[in-house]
Amino acid sequence: MREDLLTSILAELNGTSADIEACAVLSTDGLMIASLLPQGLDPDRVGAMGAAMLSLGDRTAAELSRGDLEQVMIKGDRGYVLMTHAGADAVLSVLATPQAKLGLIFLDAKRAADQISTLLSPVPSTVAAFPG
Repeated sequence: MREDLLTSILAELNGTSADIEACAVLSTDGLMIASLLPQGLDPDRVGAMGAAMLSLGDRTAAELSRGDLEQVMIKGDRGYVLMTHAGADAVLSVLATPQAKLGLIFLDAKRAADQISTLLSPVPSTVAAFPG
């Protein structure tokens, strides 16, 4: 059920731009939670690399006094990889084409990350306090 909802969020994100080629939700320790990846990309490898990059980004931002990490972006000659936190324990990774309009993709990825964070957040338990 939860995986279906995550896949739905990813499908909606993919549909926002023809420049988004793939996206995935990973745990911060590198396990694939849900994905829409093209053939030939190993989900386990994508998960491990994404978690490693975000962890390194977190540490770099902290060590260089840049505050809390918002995103990691990698630019290659065949496109972009964007990673952003989606709650405390998840990462949203987006693959985009070289001609992608990054401002729109950042906005759409942030929106999707917020939805993912909400979905993966533990439901707070309510404990009634009775006066003694």
